[in-house]
Amino acid sequence: MQKRLSIVLVDPDEHRAAPIVEGLRELGDHDIHVITEARDLPARIAAHRADIVLIDLANPSRDVLEELALASGPLDRPVAMFVTHSDEELTRAAIEAGVSAYVVDGLRADRVKPVLDAAIARFRMFQRMRTELLATRAALEERKVIDRAKAILMRARGIEEEAAYALLRKTAMDQGKRIGDIAQQIVMAAGLLI
Repeated sequence: MQKRLSIVLVDPDEHRAAPIVEGLRELGDHDIHVITEARDLPARIAAHRADIVLIDLANPSRDVLEELALASGPLDRPVAMFVTHSDEELTRAAIEAGVSAYVVDGLRADRVKPVLDAAIARFRMFQRMRTELLATRAALEERKVIDRAKAILMRARGIEEEAAYALLRKTAMDQGKRIGDIAQQIVMAAGLLI
């Protein structure tokens, strides 16, 4: 953690939060904000422009755990959750909600840095995977549109698949557009005519 971070610690117990804040201060000159009430949690976390969220709960219920995890924006930033006790169902709920690190046996000052490092690394890994998944889905959808456009051209012009693709490619090059964009136009135009 090189840059100055905005770290939000959600802990309903101020006394339990104090040593954690000290442990965070030892990591560097970071903006540390403690939130002791779950009321308006999403707005409060957003107001601090949190880079990382730490959630420290003694015995969370599944509902509280999911609400806190979702409110803290696990898709927007690393979220590390520390609980005193857990079970398989709570662990699964936290992971499915996108929590980057789920640590049982509470949060201690000496465990802050390795857990934060792991949460950040895991968050970045999942961000890359989400980005790749979105790109793959977009490519698959574009491929489907191109296949539909080729089928339309094959029927309309009585040509083979290779010739239909060559026509798409040539049209795209002539117009300075992507093949997917030309295919989308053909599919849309055919939809208007049918």
